[in-house]
Amino acid sequence: MLNGLGDPQEIECLRAELAEKTGRTIIYSDVDLTDDADIDRMFEMAHSTFGHVDGIVNCAGIQHVAPIESFPPEKWKLILALNLSAAFHTTRIAFADMKARHWGRIINICSAHGLVASPFKSAYVAAKHGMLGLTKTAALEGAEFGIRVNAICPGYVKTPLVEKQIADTAKAHGISNEKVVSEVLLAAQPTKEFVTVEEISLLTCFLMSDAAASINGAEIKMDGGWTAA
Repeated sequence: MLNGLGDPQEIECLRAELAEKTGRTIIYSDVDLTDDADIDRMFEMAHSTFGHVDGIVNCAGIQHVAPIESFPPEKWKLILALNLSAAFHTTRIAFADMKARHWGRIINICSAHGLVASPFKSAYVAAKHGMLGLTKTAALEGAEFGIRVNAICPGYVKTPLVEKQIADTAKAHGISNEKVVSEVLLAAQPTKEFVTVEEISLLTCFLMSDAAASINGAEIKMDGGWTAA
């Protein structure tokens, strides 16, 4: 099951492409992950289609940058609801059935900001630190029931959202896109390279597999050395 925001036609093309490549049933839910009742409905749809849920990848997120004293309270609530509470609710809903079947995998796509802070990102940093705490607690509670819960902590990933951030920052400061990338976004990443979506997906697939059966409660860095110091 896919969930996320985007152009409906693009989403349908992706759903159809995944179904063709895998030979599996692929469905899409457009529920609002900031609403726990909506998340319940999404799982009802998944259970009615597949019978049960084997694994969850929590990767929904949003960002807002502002000094603490002027950080909008509504943005704080929204970021915590989507970046942290949504992962709690998907875990909460799935846990009992995973325990009963003695198998489950939950992968939380966290961030290097779950390990270190940056100024002006109070809500995002708080949410990602909280996601690591949730990961570790769920890992301990599910361990003897065959449930493995882990977090991936990437640095900057070149997604459409980040590409827009590059353009906006360049315009706001009157500098080139290349300078934004090298001196702002990737300044803290020693490799000076973006993490790729493909790298994250391959690690996610590994953590979902039985080969990772002994990896539990881990915070796996994927940040080009950002947090090595």
